[in-house]
Amino acid sequence: MAIGVNIAKAKNLQKDRFRQVRTPLLEALDVDYQKADEAANASEKTAVATKKQALRDVTANATLDAASTAAEVRAVWDTSVLGDRPAEHT
Repeated sequence: MAIGVNIAKAKNLQKDRFRQVRTPLLEALDVDYQKADEAANASEKTAVATKKQALRDVTANATLDAASTAAEVRAVWDTSVLGDRPAEHT
């Protein structure tokens, strides 16, 4: 009997990794947004809001949803939004 990988669970674990990495990024952007708000800098507020939305959307990933193997699940990491993959998530 072969041991298999529960792909649905693997996808959920990968989304949890996304969430773990994005939390401090969102917190930092909250500070940036407040600074832009205090400075009445509308363009900076818009830029920060766009970055925050990209972080929120990172778990809605079509490539991850289409993955059918554990290797494909592990390969999904949006460096443009999340930055480099932390060593503990490789």
